[in-house]
Amino acid sequence: MKSSSEKDEQPKDQFCAYIKPGEKVAEFTLRAVVIGIILAVVFGLANAYLGLKVGMTVSASIPAAVISMALLRGVFKKGTVLENNIVQTIGSSGESLAAGIAFTIPAFFMWNFFPSSWSIILISILGGFLGILFMIPLRRYLIVQEHKVLPYPEGTACAEILVAGDVGGAKAQTVFLGVGISALYKLLMAGAKLWKETSAWLVTGIKGMEISADLTPALLGVGFIIGPRIASYMLAGAVVGYLVLSPLIAFIGQNLAVSIPPALDPISMLTPADIRSYYIRYIGAGAVAVGGMISLIKACPVIYRCFKVGFKGMSRGLKFLPDATVPRTDKDLPMPVVIAGAVLVALAMLLIPQTKINIFGTLIVVVFSFFFVTVASRIVGIVGSSSSPVSGMTIATLLITCLIFLAFGWGGMSGMIGVMSVGSVVCIAICMAGDASQDLKTGYLVGATPFYQQIAEFIGVLAPALFMGGVLMLLNRTMVIGSDKLPAPQASLMSFVVKGVLTGTLPWTFVGLGVLIGIAVEILGIAALPFAIGLYLPLSLSVPVMTGAVIYWALTKTGKNMPPQAAKAREASGILYSSGLVAGDALTSIVIAAIFTIPFLKNLQDRLPVAGWLGPLASEGSALIFALLCASLVLVARGGGGNVGGKKKP
Repeated sequence: MKSSSEKDEQPKDQFCAYIKPGEKVAEFTLRAVVIGIILAVVFGLANAYLGLKVGMTVSASIPAAVISMALLRGVFKKGTVLENNIVQTIGSSGESLAAGIAFTIPAFFMWNFFPSSWSIILISILGGFLGILFMIPLRRYLIVQEHKVLPYPEGTACAEILVAGDVGGAKAQTVFLGVGISALYKLLMAGAKLWKETSAWLVTGIKGMEISADLTPALLGVGFIIGPRIASYMLAGAVVGYLVLSPLIAFIGQNLAVSIPPALDPISMLTPADIRSYYIRYIGAGAVAVGGMISLIKACPVIYRCFKVGFKGMSRGLKFLPDATVPRTDKDLPMPVVIAGAVLVALAMLLIPQTKINIFGTLIVVVFSFFFVTVASRIVGIVGSSSSPVSGMTIATLLITCLIFLAFGWGGMSGMIGVMSVGSVVCIAICMAGDASQDLKTGYLVGATPFYQQIAEFIGVLAPALFMGGVLMLLNRTMVIGSDKLPAPQASLMSFVVKGVLTGTLPWTFVGLGVLIGIAVEILGIAALPFAIGLYLPLSLSVPVMTGAVIYWALTKTGKNMPPQAAKAREASGILYSSGLVAGDALTSIVIAAIFTIPFLKNLQDRLPVAGWLGPLASEGSALIFALLCASLVLVARGGGGNVGGKKKP
């Protein structure tokens, strides 16, 4: 990309962005901002639903970049790499915001405390803004200075997609195809009830054992995206919980006439779902907690190093003010603006209605947000956003906040709300810092202006945040957050931790068993956190995730003899189609939930027989229809592998 004369003038190892600092290229345009806002809302709502459903979210950066290129170059007939980068920066922010919200805010609903939509909106905005503000002073040290040390895998992959943007249109068709098929499937299944959403089979002769599968497009897509390793850990946890521990509890308790708390009835009277609700989920909660803490402990050396870098970055950054002599690619928001913004956010937290964040809570938020933003920004640079120990950092915040509140005598529901509010803001800040880090890495590689990207990050928080409160309330009203339909595993765990510490009502025996299981799994060399999530979630959720992962594994194996470029194209096609499946399922679920809040339509839906036309083979027939959806994923991915060539990479 450099001329020979330029190469002679600069050191051989000096980095050169795709767009040079001196080039004037359209970047922060109105169309890029509008498209980015739309995608931020779409992927934000989709991932909020997914976070409530399965306890994880999927990256929106690459799908947002692909859709952006299709719209800018296909519809507007023009569009630059830097405009596309602004779109993906705004669009991906919605996904990260959704993760922070889905992992914490639903805990309030589980306590039958329903904050207003404005309270949720303000928590979302303030947490998101705080994460971005604390990340800005670190940019030149984590992204620029340590460019060769910290790869930021998602950010680097997104930059490659943007640079190869002239093939974006064909890829976008794959995303839209996934959205369309997923939406139609979900509408017929959940709206018209033509087949069952969950197929289940009781195992004859073994009390307490039930095999089930949630036959939804979103979970199939998630499995393909996360791959067989993580999916197999999740399934292993589910097998231990629901095919080992549940039958064991049922066998031991079959002749007991008394109940074993926290259950109110004897075990002999409990269904497999009851055993999960009263016992297995507490074991799973203990395993998830220790898994998050272990991941945090593993990161301690990195935490120490990046904390030192963070302080150095802040102290040096205070001397920096942009002026005319600063290259475009090195212009950040001025430090006085960053500091003033952080102070205003801290003060605004005291004004959030219903959340009980007092002056001590505000100080905790600021201190822990700064510390963990620094940690998260560096960790995602090494292992990627999906492996960042967000749960562990949030649990650590909650535990310390609980102890401080107890020391001052702030207990009861008021104390629980205050602690959870603090944890929510910190969790959202951590998630947004990780996303901002990846986005700024992408921008650094393609030659974006950091100042514009940082403004885009704020827009990416603000737009979807306005919808989150209403959507959470809608989903809770129609599906009930905390139920098997929307188990909200991360938020449920947070609620257990806070309530257990402040009220002393947590069944510590079962939680302790989960802790020991998590430690044992880690000793075996298996990542405890995904295993624990599988143990906590219903088996029905892990089965379709594993199905998607098996499809990924099979395509990888059968593509070994293909040219590398074709194999990579096949994988990319499958991931884009899977992203469409996730988005289509989640958005259609929200639309269906909204439609059936209308009284006469809700009554109509209640009268519809579920899979009535399939008769006694409803579970088997529903599984067969799901198999057809799986076949579509295979066909689309295989077709992508044959579509290699075309336009030349710029």
